[in-house]
Amino acid sequence: MKRALELAEASAAAGEVPVGAVITRGGEVIAEAHNAPREHHDPTAHAEILAIRRAAEVLGEERLTDCELWVTLEPCAMCAGAIVHARLAKVYYGASDPKGGAVENGARVFEQEKCLHRPEVYSGLGEARAAEVLREFFRERR
Repeated sequence: MKRALELAEASAAAGEVPVGAVITRGGEVIAEAHNAPREHHDPTAHAEILAIRRAAEVLGEERLTDCELWVTLEPCAMCAGAIVHARLAKVYYGASDPKGGAVENGARVFEQEKCLHRPEVYSGLGEARAAEVLREFFRERR
């Protein structure tokens, strides 16, 4: 999570909403990314999506069944859907997102009866720092 938090801070410095994501396999980092919708002119360029794409490239497969995602903010519905399709084994996230989150809030994607895959989910890791980075980012813009 430490690396994901560093990526979130880099995201904020680039003017993007500060979210960082890291994908590991067997304890080794295989992909990482931070939010970049503005940089890529792509509304789907969330940290989780970019990290999933990079991990799939590195591994040469679309299923990441033995991989773990570490992300600083609760995934949104789009990212939760990508996590399902990638078949990630575990998801660790820092701060909850009552407005846009879709894991413990909102759509609760992984709890839906028709959900194709349910990763193990662990929340609250690095939550205080992740939330503070987000608060600082939005405070500066108000």
